[in-house]
Amino acid sequence: MKKVCWPYFDPDFDNLPERIYGPTCRVCIDNESMEDCTVVKVDSVNKQGLLLAVVQVLTDLNLTISKGYISSDAGWFMDVFHVQDEQGKKVRDQKVINYIQQAIGTTRESTPSLPKARAYTNNVSEADHPSEHTAIEMSGTDRPGLFSEISAALADLHCNIVEAHAWSHNACLACIAYISDQSSDTPIEDPHRLASIEDHLTTVLRANTVPSISSGPPQITNREVKTGGFLGWEGTMTNVERRLHQLMLSVRDFDGPKSSSPMGTGLNLTVGGMKMAVSIENCVQKGYSIVSIECKDRPRLLFDTVCTLTDMQYVIFHASVGSHDGRAFQEYFIRHNDGYALNTESEKERVIKCLEAAIERRVCEGVRLKLCAENRVGLLSDITRVLRENGLAVVRADIATKGEKAVNAFYVRDVSGNEVDMGFIKSMKKEMGLVDLEVRNDDTTRRTNISSHDQTNRFSFGDLLKSQLERFSHNFIAIN
Repeated sequence: MKKVCWPYFDPDFDNLPERIYGPTCRVCIDNESMEDCTVVKVDSVNKQGLLLAVVQVLTDLNLTISKGYISSDAGWFMDVFHVQDEQGKKVRDQKVINYIQQAIGTTRESTPSLPKARAYTNNVSEADHPSEHTAIEMSGTDRPGLFSEISAALADLHCNIVEAHAWSHNACLACIAYISDQSSDTPIEDPHRLASIEDHLTTVLRANTVPSISSGPPQITNREVKTGGFLGWEGTMTNVERRLHQLMLSVRDFDGPKSSSPMGTGLNLTVGGMKMAVSIENCVQKGYSIVSIECKDRPRLLFDTVCTLTDMQYVIFHASVGSHDGRAFQEYFIRHNDGYALNTESEKERVIKCLEAAIERRVCEGVRLKLCAENRVGLLSDITRVLRENGLAVVRADIATKGEKAVNAFYVRDVSGNEVDMGFIKSMKKEMGLVDLEVRNDDTTRRTNISSHDQTNRFSFGDLLKSQLERFSHNFIAIN
C-alpha cells in the first residue's frame, strides 16, 4: 500500500502575525490626551466587517462619536475614535471601559454582556430575554394604519408581542417583532402554527395594494414575512437595527423621487431641516472611490452609513468622520469586495441613494409619544388602533416589555399631512387616566411632560375617543 504524504505546515505559522505585530487586537482607552472626550484606539489584523463591529460596540453603549480616523491598508486595521457618554462627558465608568476592551478584542472566548440599562436607545427599556421568544420579520409596502393592523393580527392569532421595532420610509415598512404564545408565554415552535402566522401576516401586508401607474414611489412586489428568528442575533439593539436596514434595502426604499442635481456633484436633499449632500468621485491613482457625506449630525449616524456600505459589499480602506456646529462630515475611501472602484455612473447613483435612505430612515419629523402600561395581550393593538382611527400614522415604533410593564414609543404623523393636533394628544392622555405621557414634537423641538394632576392641561376630546379608551384605560400606570 502506497504511503500518502502530506505537505508539512509549521504549527507556529498561524501565529506569525501575532508574533510580528503582537496580540491580534489591541484596544487602548485614553482619558488623558483630550480635555473633553475619551480616545479609543484599536490596532488589529484586518478582516472584512471589523470596522462595523467596532462601531457597533460603541453604538450599543450609546456613546457619541464626535471624530474618527480609520485606516486598514496592508492587512492591518487602525482606528482612532473620540467618544463621549450620554451626558457629553468622558467615559469614566470602568465597567464600560472593560466592556469596550473585551468586546472589541479578538482573543475573547465569548462576547461579554452589555452593562445594564445601556442596551437600548430612545429611553425604551431592554426587553426580558428576547432571544427566548419567536422572531418575526416583515417587509413590504407601507400604508396608514399598517402597523396597527399587524398588531391586531398578532393579537387575533393569540400571540403576545414581547418586543417590536418598526421603521417606515418612502412608503416602505420593515418590522421585527418578538412574540410568545398567549397562554404559556413560551416561544412558538409548531411549524404549522408558524406557517399560519406567516400566511396571515402576508395577507395583511398585501391588502389594499393596487399597482399604480402614477409618478409616485414604485409599488413593491417582494413582500415577505419570516418567522423563527435569524442567525447571528445576539440581543443588541444594533443587530436589530442592522437587520432593519437590510430589510429596507430588500424592498428598495431608496427608490424615491429623483433629484435634478447632476451625479458628479452628488444629490442634495433636506433632512432634519438641513441639507444633505452625498457625492462619489474616483481617485484614479490609488484605485479608490471617495464617498463624501455632509448632513445634520445625530446619534448613530456613523453606524448607519458604515452598516450600509458593509452590507452592500464595499470595503472601507480609509475614512475620516467628524462633526461641527450640528453638521456631520464623513469621507470614505472604498472599493468593492472584488477590489475594484465604482466605475459606472449607475453603481455610483445606487450607492448614493442607499446612503441617503440609510440617513433618512431614522429621521422622524413628527410627534414622539411614550406610554408605559401594565403589559397584556392586545395592548399594542388597542393603542395603535386609537391612533389610526383618529388620523395618526405610526412612522416608527420601539416596543419593549420589562416584567409586567410595557413601554411603547411611537413617532406619529397626521395622515393628511397636517400638523399633529397637540390638543388631541393631551385629550388622549386625559382619557387614559393616571399616566405621565411624554410628548416631544420634533417639528418644533418642543418637549412637554403632561401630568394627570395638571388641571390646566385637561381637555375633553369627546365621547368618541372616550368610548374607545375606557375599556383599557385602567391598565395604564405612571412612568417612573
